[in-house]
Amino acid sequence: MKKIITKIILFVTLITVVSCKKDLLDQDNPNTLTVDQFWKTESDAQKGVNAIYAMFYQTGLWNRWIYFRLDLTSDEGFSNSPWTELGDWTRFQYINYNFWEGNVNTYRDTYKAIFRCNQVLTYVPDIPIADAKKKAQLIAQAKFLRAFHYYYAAILWENFPVITTLQGPTDQPAPSTVEQVWAQVEKDLTEASADLPEQWTSSEVGRPTKGAAQALLGKAFMQQRKWNEAKLAFDYLVTGAGKGYYELVDYKDNFRADKENNRESVFEIQFSDANKTAEGDGPNSNMGTNRSQFFAPRSIGWSDGQARTWMIAEFKKEKTTDGKIDPRLRYTLFYPGLEADFGDKIYGKSWEWGADEAWFKKYSRDYYRNNEDYFNQVNNRIIRYADVLLMYAEALNELGQTADAYQYVNLVRQRAGMKTMQLGYPSIGTNKELFRERLKMERALELCGESVRWADLKRWGDLDTQAGVDKVSLRDPDFKKFVVGKTIRLPLPQVEVDNNPNLKQNPNY
Repeated sequence: MKKIITKIILFVTLITVVSCKKDLLDQDNPNTLTVDQFWKTESDAQKGVNAIYAMFYQTGLWNRWIYFRLDLTSDEGFSNSPWTELGDWTRFQYINYNFWEGNVNTYRDTYKAIFRCNQVLTYVPDIPIADAKKKAQLIAQAKFLRAFHYYYAAILWENFPVITTLQGPTDQPAPSTVEQVWAQVEKDLTEASADLPEQWTSSEVGRPTKGAAQALLGKAFMQQRKWNEAKLAFDYLVTGAGKGYYELVDYKDNFRADKENNRESVFEIQFSDANKTAEGDGPNSNMGTNRSQFFAPRSIGWSDGQARTWMIAEFKKEKTTDGKIDPRLRYTLFYPGLEADFGDKIYGKSWEWGADEAWFKKYSRDYYRNNEDYFNQVNNRIIRYADVLLMYAEALNELGQTADAYQYVNLVRQRAGMKTMQLGYPSIGTNKELFRERLKMERALELCGESVRWADLKRWGDLDTQAGVDKVSLRDPDFKKFVVGKTIRLPLPQVEVDNNPNLKQNPNY
């Protein structure tokens, strides 16, 4: 889909105007088409869908700030940024609910992405398209992407307004509960799955497939602890018709630009360094990601985001079958012992940072350059098959099928050269609670720095009680500021609450 990126048109911000009689001085501007002038042809429909994908490149979402919410707020990361307010929003110090970089920007861009989905779902059904299958796939992509953004809205704010029709400037959306958000996610993904292809042609690779819809649906069920529904959704990828499309690959290939859209990839955001320009809605806007620039070590990038060092110790607790360090550590973190352990320097440098510091390595470009910038082209693997296998095992365990769950964890462990879980942890047996606790660490070792940990902590209920939070705070002292029943969700931007009397601020804010 790297080819598709260059075709994405970002001008689909349409307004309705009153028509009038035209003369030589009153001509349509092709750069500011109205609703009545657009949404007429198959090309318009495709451009409308492409405009939804363009939202991935906005700073509030996967270009930059969402990683602060998903990675740094979890116990895997933190911020030691000199920008105090930015750091505070990774340690549950939410004072100004209108803080742009911590809340409003991501909320606005999420809302904007959903609006673009609603445009497609409103207008495209009425556009005559000769190929009915292609039309259905355009609509299915919009449903998948709307569900995608609502999924993260549920993870971050929970009570995010569910809007499925086009809104005007004076509309005041009604509030929605997190249960209503999840219901919309389920509906959209179920419908999208029916019409998305199992695989796209090579020129279209990167668009969501049926497997991507089923995987995201399974993740949504998991967050609601609907274990049986989650298992059934994942069946398609693990034991069903889609099984042949997915497999585990060389671990490092999941985080580099030259091995994108491989057989482990279920859904990934397509980044490009083609436009070394500012972010925005212009036709030549940046289509890369800033993550590595903000998460790189000092002198390499801004170092506003760092990794917790407890992960290093966890990686080293268990050796591979040939007595070596878990090789996943090599591609997961920059840490003081990286060169001694694996012979790798950090962007060409020997370690020159603090002895108790670490940074996220995934999606970095240290393997071929010695600095970072705002135009990282490495695709973000939002869902990969290893994640699906571990979630499948989790669902089976919660359903009381612990003995069957082992095989799926073992596929992931053995790819890393580790012993089977039965040999490594024989005392677990078929004890559901013990299996769950070990699986938590298996997910951390496999998926550290991949923006899933915050959702995991919420799903496991580790943040629902003070005792649970106290346990997490042993790994991440920022959780000493966590308030049970409050900071498990972000506050709604206060400007939204003030401007819409129908909205209520989230509980305890």
